[in-house]
Amino acid sequence: MLINGKVYKFGDNINTDVIYPGKYLSITADREEMAKHCFEAVHPEFRKNAKPGDIIVGGKNFGCGSSREQAATCLKYFGIRAVVAETFARIFYRNAINLGLPVIIAPGITQRVEHKDDIEINLLTGIIKNMRTNEIIKAKKLPDFILEIVTNNGLIPYLKKKLGISSN
Repeated sequence: MLINGKVYKFGDNINTDVIYPGKYLSITADREEMAKHCFEAVHPEFRKNAKPGDIIVGGKNFGCGSSREQAATCLKYFGIRAVVAETFARIFYRNAINLGLPVIIAPGITQRVEHKDDIEINLLTGIIKNMRTNEIIKAKKLPDFILEIVTNNGLIPYLKKKLGISSN
């Protein structure tokens, strides 16, 4: 399982209010509308400069703050392929996995990639390659059970498949 994309880089302590502003919490059914508000208040250039297929790279404690699932949801439906960070807030990490958004812990990643670098993530091995520098970055490999949830597009589709329940 390879994920390729351009880096959109952030620093430490990116909280869920920054990712998805609280004033939009009432938008829950229209996920494409949710995606329009990623980082709107603090990083208004995100919608203009980020592209579906990009990979977010963050520093320490990415996704801290409230337990709102909408933060991971808006990133997924914007088209973000994965989030790589030095560390994650636990609730954001689990919300992303439940939605099928790959989240990879890679200590030191912010010193080894730059904004707009192309990177390749091998989810099976936990290896990240910076295509600009050819540097190999060792990330923490996702456990097999989490990888299975992510590759099935989230917890609910995974459970339906496991239990033989139709997705219709």
